Amino acid sequence: MINVQGKAIYVNYRKEYENRPTLVFLHDSLGCAQLWRDLPHKLGKATECNVLVYDRLGYGKSAAMPASDRPTNYLELEADVLHELLTTLAVEDAILFGHSDGGSIALITASKFSARVKAVICEAAHIFVEDETVRGIYDAMEAFKTTNLPDRLAKYHGDKVDTMFRAWTETWTRSDFRDWSIEHYLPGIICPLLFIQGDADEYGTLDQVEQTISQVNGRAEKFIIPNVGHTPHKESPEQVIGKSVEFINQLT
Repeated sequence: MINVQGKAIYVNYRKEYENRPTLVFLHDSLGCAQLWRDLPHKLGKATECNVLVYDRLGYGKSAAMPASDRPTNYLELEADVLHELLTTLAVEDAILFGHSDGGSIALITASKFSARVKAVICEAAHIFVEDETVRGIYDAMEAFKTTNLPDRLAKYHGDKVDTMFRAWTETWTRSDFRDWSIEHYLPGIICPLLFIQGDADEYGTLDQVEQTISQVNGRAEKFIIPNVGHTPHKESPEQVIGKSVEFINQLT
């Protein structure tokens, strides 16, 4: 546990290689460090990179959120938390691997704190709100009411589930969040970027990908996986790992 901005954050940091980058994994809106399963280890071993995985406040083993209310810029604030965590751990050559919300945080961090970020792999990230996103969230809200989804989430988040779920769903379906966008951060991204997306993503269209890679100022490429939804690293792990290893090895 590491104290960041006065809150206890759970961190798993494996520094096994000298003078090598650190892969930093940023989970999605219902995720946590444990739900990455063996992806961090496999990717770290294949690229000989150190690995840092952590739970954001309110998730997994980290402290609970004080309330479910979030400001519209909550992802920007999470980038500030990440920067403080990287500073505390003296990580100066981070390769950020972010999924969904984590992908958005990775993009913001790469723009605001470019000196510490060597590259970004973002998977199913959002840079603006789409109708598909909102519909997907309403579907998740229905599943939360009618299936065992709360129990499945409690396995990883304990008694934080209700607050965590409300924080995600209530924020993204609020009328004042409909105009949220991080496109203004994109020109500040000068490091290499790989955007991974499933073409059947239930939370966003390929516009998220195209608008991102067209606006950054570093080398950018896309990797679109057919017949895959919002979690490519779970639905098509071999393809995601293979492409990520290829991308990382071009950097180092």
